[in-house]
Amino acid sequence: MNQSLDSSYDCANASTDLPQLMARLELLQASGEHHQNTQDEINHLNNQIRFIQNKCDIPKES
Repeated sequence: MNQSLDSSYDCANASTDLPQLMARLELLQASGEHHQNTQDEINHLNNQIRFIQNKCDIPKES
């Protein structure tokens, strides 16, 4: 997974990248840690997920 997403992101990678990002996000959220670094990573993962969903026109899960 490319840590730096930009307008040149290849949507062909979304089927691999999104599940990885979502799994990492779920793991962090389940840890219950409230450290600033953990919250920063959660925010970063949320931003990456939204970026891919928006750029690649992927519906958000309910």
